[in-house]
Amino acid sequence: MTENDVRELIIIGGGPSGYTAALYAARANLNPLVIEGVTWGGQLMITSDVENYPGYPEGILGPEMMSDFRRQAERFGAEFLTDDVTRVDFSERPFRVYTGDEEHLAKTVVIATGATARQLGLDSERELQGRGVSYCAVCDAAFFREKEVVVVGGGDSAMEEAIFLTKFATKVTVVHRREDFRASPIMLDRARANDRIEWITNSVVDEVLGEQGKVNAVSLRDVNNDETSQIRADGLFVAVGHDPNTSLFLDQLDHDRAGYLVTKPGSTATNVEGVFAAGDVVDHTYRQAVTAAGTGAMAALDAERLLASEEGHEAKALTAPRVEAEV
Repeated sequence: MTENDVRELIIIGGGPSGYTAALYAARANLNPLVIEGVTWGGQLMITSDVENYPGYPEGILGPEMMSDFRRQAERFGAEFLTDDVTRVDFSERPFRVYTGDEEHLAKTVVIATGATARQLGLDSERELQGRGVSYCAVCDAAFFREKEVVVVGGGDSAMEEAIFLTKFATKVTVVHRREDFRASPIMLDRARANDRIEWITNSVVDEVLGEQGKVNAVSLRDVNNDETSQIRADGLFVAVGHDPNTSLFLDQLDHDRAGYLVTKPGSTATNVEGVFAAGDVVDHTYRQAVTAAGTGAMAALDAERLLASEEGHEAKALTAPRVEAEV
């Protein structure tokens, strides 16, 4: 191994946070390598119109916006590898990042692998993603003004989504598979007090129905007697949770019980010096493209400042103890 084999920075992940980190790092002459994943672009690749990102007054398609992010980082010298990371070793520097049998070395690493919205697993759901099926009310509620929508879920996220949607939709129907809800009493009470929200319990979504490529109804199945019924719906919001894409890192980095990486207050730094985390791998509250991009910029700046402070100093092995934090 020679010094020329070691990158200043490797960015793992190719969504808003990863590409923004790449842009900032490239402009700082860190010559970053972005291992963006085979399915690069993050959750915006299954999003149709994005109308809440600054700088796009007419809105933009999610995949097109991610292509813009990627092109801008590439313009300043970021290098891209469209492959999946299979293993990492953060026990000492330089860090080792593997894609299959290929080893990549770096002085610093930014983890920006994002999170994945849990889906219902229906073929019709996948076919109508971005055409009425959504996983984010804050992102898409404005497209459903004066329309009727269905929210699937029974936790706090589902209640928040339903309440937010009532600002736009004429009717919001919450569908839950049980009589009891996992949501906190205060969130459930707020939702029940809203006269625009209707409730269907002991039921699951059996199929998402569409006409001319758009959702127009939802087929429900009663879990007690297997009877099916249909309700009219212009949109279906699936709010059954998200999973951070952090399984590769949990044995080496601090994380909470849900698997989200834990960073130091006011920083993107993890418990391993030189490893930073940005975007939805640390954020289970906002989960927006603009907040992911913001933390991506922060991570690149944090990495650049660490490297600048270490110039002329030999890197040492990192043996900080790993902890699991409370949610």
